[in-house]
Amino acid sequence: MWDSLRTIPYGETISYGQLAQKIGNPKAVRAVGLANGCNPIPIIIPCHRVIGSDGGLTGFGGGLSNKRKLLALESRQMRLL
Repeated sequence: MWDSLRTIPYGETISYGQLAQKIGNPKAVRAVGLANGCNPIPIIIPCHRVIGSDGGLTGFGGGLSNKRKLLALESRQMRLL
């Protein structure tokens, strides 16, 4: 599953449901969420790019504020410094 996370392009997002379909198990939405929550290296394996099906930000071990900042940075809405 984490291999699939690494294929999400920089600056793009995918929903938990879409990721579950991508790994071949569309009913595994909660399992995808739990696996994301166990990610020990979220910058290398970009779990912050996974969002809710309604486009909302949901869960991130580093906090939703940091998830928002990472996504903004990737979408070029925020400067690094």
